[in-house]
Amino acid sequence: MKQLKFIHLKNTVLLFVLILLSCGNFSNAEGGHNNEVIATSQTPLDDNQIIIGANQTEKYIPLLKGKRVGVVANLTSVIFKNTEQTRYTHLVDSLVALNIDVKKVLSPEHGFRGAADAGELVESGKDIKTGLPIISLYGKNRKATMADLEDLDIIVFDIQDVGVRFYTYISTLHYMMESCAEANIPLLILDRPNPNGHYVDGPTLEPENKSFLGMHPIPLVHGLTIGEFAQMLNGEKWLENQAQCNITVIPVKNYTHNKIYQVPIRPSPNLPNDQAIKLYPSLGLFEGTNINAGRGTKFQFQRYGAPFLDKNVFLFTYTPKESFGAKNPKHKDVLCYGEDLKNDSLYAEVSLKWLIKAYNHATDKSKVFNTENFTKHAGTDKLQKQIEAGLSEADIKATWQKDLEAFKKLRAKYLIYN
Repeated sequence: MKQLKFIHLKNTVLLFVLILLSCGNFSNAEGGHNNEVIATSQTPLDDNQIIIGANQTEKYIPLLKGKRVGVVANLTSVIFKNTEQTRYTHLVDSLVALNIDVKKVLSPEHGFRGAADAGELVESGKDIKTGLPIISLYGKNRKATMADLEDLDIIVFDIQDVGVRFYTYISTLHYMMESCAEANIPLLILDRPNPNGHYVDGPTLEPENKSFLGMHPIPLVHGLTIGEFAQMLNGEKWLENQAQCNITVIPVKNYTHNKIYQVPIRPSPNLPNDQAIKLYPSLGLFEGTNINAGRGTKFQFQRYGAPFLDKNVFLFTYTPKESFGAKNPKHKDVLCYGEDLKNDSLYAEVSLKWLIKAYNHATDKSKVFNTENFTKHAGTDKLQKQIEAGLSEADIKATWQKDLEAFKKLRAKYLIYN
């Protein structure tokens, strides 16, 4: 990996005033390129205050002045207005207010303002608030075309990730880096903490199972921020034709991977709170089964159930309904038997206990796995076979360890934060 450059910029006060003027409430909530990390200079309110990349305007506004800018963003792409992170303005709205020449927005899965279901195609269009054209990166194209970028000088990437391989924002990052490399356009990444960044766990993706749900040979939980992951994509030459993207990262101030970060805005419609984000690496595996993982309820990824689970074992019941982020959830309007996990204390691991329990106590085991989809989520066809063969959770996890140790050594090369 190329040596990181650190640049100190000192026009903090002026830009801070500009931000105050621009802040309005956001409605509802081996090439010749360098991996460049800009060091922060803003004085935090205290030694422990986490300051996201987007809030460090004095570090990146000078890089955008006089340039034609594209922004990869969604509903989480905000500048916070208070230390509690309860008040904020959208990054795009702020850039426009600061007279940055934003030409277009490029939106990932769930869309720019974040209302589309998981897997639902997002159409290109126009942002009602700013009038800016929106280019969908989750519609007919998942990679920006050269035509999309021809009128741009720089791209800003600012999306809150949750550190799980099948959460598709890192796939969008991959394709955006490829497009920028092909068009010779720099990519500026405003980094954010990874709420699952304090551990690495799960099966590692096998190359033959590559898909948009997992494009790289990494564990299910990779323990990297978007900025760190971008450095890995360059450093390991994982982009097409081993291309190198010119990236600059604005790091999070006062963040380490041992700090727990509570995401203040739901990063997608079906991750409504910290409990859902914490359980997502484990319950997300149910997405590759015919078992509902709380979609169609207010407790997405905090419960699971299906009508074919044994009601004598699973005493908790619920009925999925059409709802925000789930127009057609699994087993819509059908009573499901399962478990309520909203108070579970899982902290730093991928747990298989719920998936194994559901399989072992299904009244018809043939209904459990949606095999092709499950393999894409797991990144391997071994996990389904192991569960069907009756292996214990401990025995299955033992088979992950060699790959996990190798990845941890690889990961260490790209860490920006301790």
